[in-house]
Amino acid sequence: MSTRARIRAGDQAAFGELFDECARAVYNHAFRLTGNWSTAEDVMALTFLEAWRLRARIDPEGGSLRPWLLGIATNVHRNVRRAARRHDDALARMPRGEAVPDFADEVVGRIDDAERLAAVRAAYGRLRRQEQDVFALCVWSGLDYAQAAEALGVPVGTVRSRLSRARKKLADAGEPPPRSRQVVGDQGPAREEIR
Repeated sequence: MSTRARIRAGDQAAFGELFDECARAVYNHAFRLTGNWSTAEDVMALTFLEAWRLRARIDPEGGSLRPWLLGIATNVHRNVRRAARRHDDALARMPRGEAVPDFADEVVGRIDDAERLAAVRAAYGRLRRQEQDVFALCVWSGLDYAQAAEALGVPVGTVRSRLSRARKKLADAGEPPPRSRQVVGDQGPAREEIR
């Protein structure tokens, strides 16, 4: 039985022999058509898949199957090129995504914030507990003197003096003052944002 007849009958060993004999020629042809090694490999693989699928069309009589394979490779290349063009056209029709922002400045800012917070927490930790409580309520949570006094169960004057001592200790420790300023009076907020 001829190689053609064996391949036509589905003999995998005969098809393997055809691959060994013609793969280099099919690859070289595909590379000349595509100009790209990777695409040429794809065309070669698809050519042999298509040849296996079309094996029943092989004429049992004849010479080398190389011309038949190169014809299949030419058609496969045409289909691959058409699919790539369609893909490129589809991508061109898609809306452009927004530019991805550069997060480097934000990351640096977060690192700076984390370092600053660690320094503030260390200085805060050196305050007496009563000063910490008043500072946290008035500066960080935004309570006025009267609200802080109510929360702690102490007179308003005690809140004022503890907060004053806490701020002085933080300033003496080299911590920059919080981004707020004290408001005069017992009825207003204990802090007001600086703009």
